[in-house]
Amino acid sequence: MAKSTHDHGAAFRAGYVALIGRPNAGKSTLLNRLVGEKIAAVSNKPQTTRFKILGIVNRPEGQIVLVDTPGVHKPGYELNRRMMAAVHDALLGVDLVCLIRDASVSTGHGDRFTLDLVKQSDKPALLLLNKTDNLADKSKLLPLIEWYQQEHSWRAIVPISALKGDQIQELLDEIIEHIPVGEQLFSEDEFTDQPMRVLAAEIVREKILEVTGEEIPYVTAVVTEKWEEVREDFTRIYCAIFVERGSQKKIIIGHGAQRLKQIGIRARRDIEKMLGHRCHLELFVKVEEDWRDKERLLDQLGVGKEG
Repeated sequence: MAKSTHDHGAAFRAGYVALIGRPNAGKSTLLNRLVGEKIAAVSNKPQTTRFKILGIVNRPEGQIVLVDTPGVHKPGYELNRRMMAAVHDALLGVDLVCLIRDASVSTGHGDRFTLDLVKQSDKPALLLLNKTDNLADKSKLLPLIEWYQQEHSWRAIVPISALKGDQIQELLDEIIEHIPVGEQLFSEDEFTDQPMRVLAAEIVREKILEVTGEEIPYVTAVVTEKWEEVREDFTRIYCAIFVERGSQKKIIIGHGAQRLKQIGIRARRDIEKMLGHRCHLELFVKVEEDWRDKERLLDQLGVGKEG
């Protein structure tokens, strides 16, 4: 498997790259754009236990292992404390940090907080100014670039549109240039579909946020409670959606259960794409007061403990 040299005699590079950004910065859109349809869950090799691997980009000149850091927000609840610990922890183990920033909105406290995390990590970092397609006037990027340049010494600043695919090639080149020379970290045969249940739950959660918009902030959690391989080409999936209050349950279910239906249809479409075959998806909404402070539920959701 030794791939020491490639075109132009450049050495093969491989490394772990953290994607960090505030909720809504466009992390999952970027991820799908970089990895394509093949979001790969990977076996638990010892070095991967620190973080969840989101996907792997294999290029002739290098292998990029994209790792997740939970969306950054100020620690409050037990959940948030665990998540921020997970962010710090993930940043310790990576070779490169990519800070994704929505360039179409003004800078707020959350952006400074995220920037501080990048600074504290003391890792080489790229700044990705996303959603440039939302800017009619691209010169609006200049003050933003200037501000970030004064705050930190970035290896590169790359304006991108994850949605439209603008500058994605350039971004991949930059990432590969800034990860270490070395052998592949994962071979193709190490992919396993074991955490498909986790990915399915994530898809459902994403659709809840899409369908309910701002009405349901980050108070939902989704757990895949049952996964039945009925046939080789048909899977039955049961997901529980946890909310903290009855009023939130009403919002998710919607008038005449229309909203829940909409969430289910969209999620099923994406899950079927991921599985490559048909599935039946059942969603249940459960009220669990203060789930964000409940150890047992957080453990079931796989939200990492500190240390």
